[in-house]
Amino acid sequence: MNLILQALHAIPAAAIEHLFVLSRATQVEQNSARLCRLRDAQPHPDIAGYCFAQQIDYGFVPQARHPSDFGLLVMDMDSTLISIECIDEIADMQGLKPQVAAITEAAMRGEIDFAESLRRRVALLEGLDEHALQRVYDERLRLNPGAEKLLAGVGQHGIRTLLVSGGFLFFTERLKARLGLDFAHANQLEIINGKLTGKVPGKIVDARGKADWLNRIRVELELQPARVIAMGDGANDLKMMAEAGVSIAYHAKPIVRTQAGHALNFVGLDGVLPLLGQ
Repeated sequence: MNLILQALHAIPAAAIEHLFVLSRATQVEQNSARLCRLRDAQPHPDIAGYCFAQQIDYGFVPQARHPSDFGLLVMDMDSTLISIECIDEIADMQGLKPQVAAITEAAMRGEIDFAESLRRRVALLEGLDEHALQRVYDERLRLNPGAEKLLAGVGQHGIRTLLVSGGFLFFTERLKARLGLDFAHANQLEIINGKLTGKVPGKIVDARGKADWLNRIRVELELQPARVIAMGDGANDLKMMAEAGVSIAYHAKPIVRTQAGHALNFVGLDGVLPLLGQ
């Protein structure tokens, strides 16, 4: 295995040396001040705690792994591809952000069933003018750091992209067109006479729904699970991530970090690329 080290800051030489010894690696390859690879590394129980304390993201990656091994990248939207929770920002237009955000946080921690939490949150938006959705997209929606580098990187290797969200089609469809994503799916907000009704028609895209969409597209592309990468930040992403050959928790809740194959706690989304062997 190779031990990949990444940080937003220059990784101290002392930290590299310490991890070199802990992992019993045979060689250090310094790609930049903020990225290096320790070859022939072995796991050690102290590595995780040390790296977290030093604000270093780490990952054990098979030496033979290459981006061409993969054919599909599946991403959550809110707080993963983008920096906001769209429903919280929509609620802010109604002066209800604290109430909705509290339900969002509980759902992301896995304390509330996602479908029920979504219904409760959307019900609070009843009567909101539909133009509030465009305002959120224009004024508040921002890509997380490194998003465009990540998408360019996977695109160079022919990896297809799926954005699947427990959020709303209004946002996923715009991001799909803007970023050139291959597939996108999310929930629909019911709008009548220009106003949100507070209802979500159809089957809600919950944790099981995300996993089902991953497998639907994977089968369509004739890929084995090992060729799929899935990335998310909340409990609602765990079933989806469990279906993938490589799972990545991005700035995630503790329950997700502990169950994912890799966790990026500090660097941007482009930190995914070294974990794919690039």
